[in-house]
Amino acid sequence: MTLDFTILGCGSSGGVPRVGQGWGACDPGNPRNRRRRCSLLVRRGGPDGVTTVLVDTSPDLREQLLDAGVTQLDGVLFTHEHADHTHGIDDLRPLAIMHRRRLDVYVDEETSKALHHRFGYCFATPPGGVYPPILTEHRFHEGRPIQVDGAGGPIVALPFRQRHGEIDSFGFRFGDVAYSSDVNAFPENSLKHLAGLDVWIIDALREHPHPSHFTLREALDHVALMKPRQAILTNLHTDLDYATVAASVPAHVVPAYDMMTFSSPPPDDGTPG
Repeated sequence: MTLDFTILGCGSSGGVPRVGQGWGACDPGNPRNRRRRCSLLVRRGGPDGVTTVLVDTSPDLREQLLDAGVTQLDGVLFTHEHADHTHGIDDLRPLAIMHRRRLDVYVDEETSKALHHRFGYCFATPPGGVYPPILTEHRFHEGRPIQVDGAGGPIVALPFRQRHGEIDSFGFRFGDVAYSSDVNAFPENSLKHLAGLDVWIIDALREHPHPSHFTLREALDHVALMKPRQAILTNLHTDLDYATVAASVPAHVVPAYDMMTFSSPPPDDGTPG
């Protein structure tokens, strides 16, 4: 079974460049420094079609889905409740309308509460409303696999708990690929899910300490600890220039860029594109 991954966005909460603040240390002449907010697409192809899973609905979701050529989704997984990972949720509406069915979304308890508070109309038509709901909620729990079925065959995601400042977020393991977009520590029980990875996509926000994200150094230390074959750094702030970071990290570590793609198991050269 081969899974195809597309990093739809790899920027920090304000993206790069930031409104009113610009590019920071990032070279505006390098297109890999233009970063939208974090989101991930996972696809599995088969003789009868493709199964497609989205991780998070960033505020840039419309353009991300258009650029990736997405015309259907079989499931949406949420890592946590923060705005830069959820506030593009209404951009799922055209797909629900197109396919005349609700989309299946998978959330933990705290994210469920936040989504119903902010976007309740997506789950149920409010009194006096006219628009039908577009989402069907499924609750997940750490350590219990989530199976999303589709035409290409099932995609299975294993959720594991992460610390993200004052809240918990969730990472997901798809086969031998793990996604850890917003994290500053792992509970001991989660580390077993990060062993034996082919690729680890990991938060590396900036050079200086942050209360809810790994720094570049902390991310590299965790990569050295868990020893994935390849690591991809995401959630990159304006102080992390693509070329500068790429030249400074170990050979098996690369900074992400928007629309970066790779497969697992990898092709013969094992290089993300």
